[in-house]
Amino acid sequence: MKFLIQLVTLLILTAAFLATTVGGAAGVTYVDHEKVAAAIGKGGSLVTAPDLTVTGSHRDKPGQVEVHDKETDVIYMIEGDATFVTGGTAVGLTKTKPGQSVGSEIKDGEAHHLSKGDVIVVPAGIPHWFKEVRPSVSYYVVKVIKP
Repeated sequence: MKFLIQLVTLLILTAAFLATTVGGAAGVTYVDHEKVAAAIGKGGSLVTAPDLTVTGSHRDKPGQVEVHDKETDVIYMIEGDATFVTGGTAVGLTKTKPGQSVGSEIKDGEAHHLSKGDVIVVPAGIPHWFKEVRPSVSYYVVKVIKP
């Protein structure tokens, strides 16, 4: 089972990277298991490039609504269960930096039950929110950044 999870994770990361690479040989990025475990435990960056980021995340409470103007999020659940809401109308949006906003809730969105092994892709511009986590969740996020 552990091999299957690692294989799926590798495929997701590879697909996201290939989707952002146009022609030519890309540089290789290697992240060892200790850094991956630390990033998942505390949250943190694993790979940063102009058109791609990969982070490990862990949360034990709901988050804020997020809207990214130029980032598509690919989320791969490693552990836990969550109610993840997408679409609808974000309430109380505040810009945190150019192209990034946060809010307090989503009205009329679609709720998804996420659990270990699930993948959800949230295109740029779509509000999304970890509304509930039970009791905590760990996940990877691959952000594919549009120019």
